[in-house]
This record gives sequence, structure tokens and C-alpha cells, in this order.
Amino acid sequence: MSYTDILYEKNSGIAKITINRPEVLNVFRWETLDDLITAFTDADNDPTIGVVVITGAGDKAFCVGGDAEAMKDLEGKTGAKWNKKLLTLSTLMRTIDIPIIAAINGYCIGGGNEINVFCDLTIASERAKLGQAGTKVGAAPIWGCTQLLPRIVGEKKAREMVYMSNLYTAEEAEKMGLVNKVVPHEQLAEEVQKWCERILEMSPQSIRIAKVSLNFESDLLTPSFNHAAALLNSLWGSEQLKEGLKALKEKRKPEFGRFRQ
Repeated sequence: MSYTDILYEKNSGIAKITINRPEVLNVFRWETLDDLITAFTDADNDPTIGVVVITGAGDKAFCVGGDAEAMKDLEGKTGAKWNKKLLTLSTLMRTIDIPIIAAINGYCIGGGNEINVFCDLTIASERAKLGQAGTKVGAAPIWGCTQLLPRIVGEKKAREMVYMSNLYTAEEAEKMGLVNKVVPHEQLAEEVQKWCERILEMSPQSIRIAKVSLNFESDLLTPSFNHAAALLNSLWGSEQLKEGLKALKEKRKPEFGRFRQ
């Protein structure tokens, strides 16, 4: 099977997905979402696979969110279609029978960090920087962070991350529980391999049952994800989002103050 925006390989019980757009810091677009959905589905359907690793190509970024060029044209029906793809991907990641490990090799921002929170485990390079960016561009991280971040890092820290769009070092992320372990950059692949091998030593039925049970409380938030998709439609095509994306492209601070006058 051929992919446009990812690299996908399977070896000795491990499926590895690499978002392969390093020239744009691995932002995701329509094709990326389609590729990710296809790859995760394949891993889920392959009985020989016991763990999935997701990472980003290059050594600068895991993923820094949605592609501004793709998002600037979203509105109405196209926005609803985009939202549906996001929901399909996140639902698949949470319901797949096997653990997903995020290998954070650099910047993990916005929608990239939402992909991170959908993963079961996270190992980060010491160079990694994590955080949200929605409020900087007129959007909001309601695909998964407003639902899951409070359960991972605590209510107050989640609000800080969402409202202020700060970036946090790998060490800070580890302290708040956003990542499991931080390792030297050159040891990231080796450490991820060790965790994969350890998981593969465990009973697959036990892992499957444990994942379902661990997800129970947050699964009750499913209506919130559907609600979020509807709220996202009110963002696509809005003047504040247009200003935020334009400022991002022009490498300047957005002028949001005028919307408070």
C-alpha cells in the first residue's frame, strides 16, 4: 500500500508510523489524516502487531498541528468533513486493541500535542518542546485537549496550557505527566524499542482488556468530542482565525485586540 504523507513499516510485532513532512515540521493536511487512518486501521487488523509507534520525520518536529494552508479554506461542508476525519482518527487511536507509543523527537504543538494525548504512552527527546497553540491563531484545542488534558496534567495546568499557548520543555512535560520518560535525543529510538519489546512480552488479551478499562472514564466524554466538532465549525472561516493564520504566514503577532473593541 502506498502512502502520500507518512512512512509505514511493520517488523517483529511493531508497527511504526512516521509523519513524513519534515519540510513543514510535519503538519497534517487532508492526505496526512487519510494516511494515518489507513495505517492505524492496518495495524489494528494485523494480529501479529502488538504495539504501534508514531513519530515525525527529521529531528526538528514530531508534529506542529494542522496545515495552515489546509485550514484557511475550511468552512461549512469542508469544515465538517475535516472535523469528521479528526474524530475518525482519534476514535481509532483510542479504540485500537494495542498500545500506541508517541516518540516525540522535537516540537509537539497544537494538533500534534492532541495526537500525543491520544497515545497511550509517550517517550520524548530532551530537545522536545510541547504545548498548544490554538489561542495564538484564533482556534481552540477542542479536538482532544480540553477533554483529556485535565485528566493528564490536572485542571489548572490544562487551563494554563490551553489559554496561554505556552511551550514546555521535555523535562517540564515529564513532571506534569504529559510524557512518561525523557531521554537524550540520540537515545530516543533505542528507548522506544526497549518499551516496545517489553510490551510484546505481555499478554495481548490483558493489554486489550486493560486499555478498554483505562479508557472507561474518558470514554464517557464521547459526546464532548461530537460537541467539539460542531464548535469547530464555528471557528472555520471566522475573521479571528483568518487573522491568526495570516499572521502566522507573515511571521508576526496577530492583532486580536481589535476584536475586543
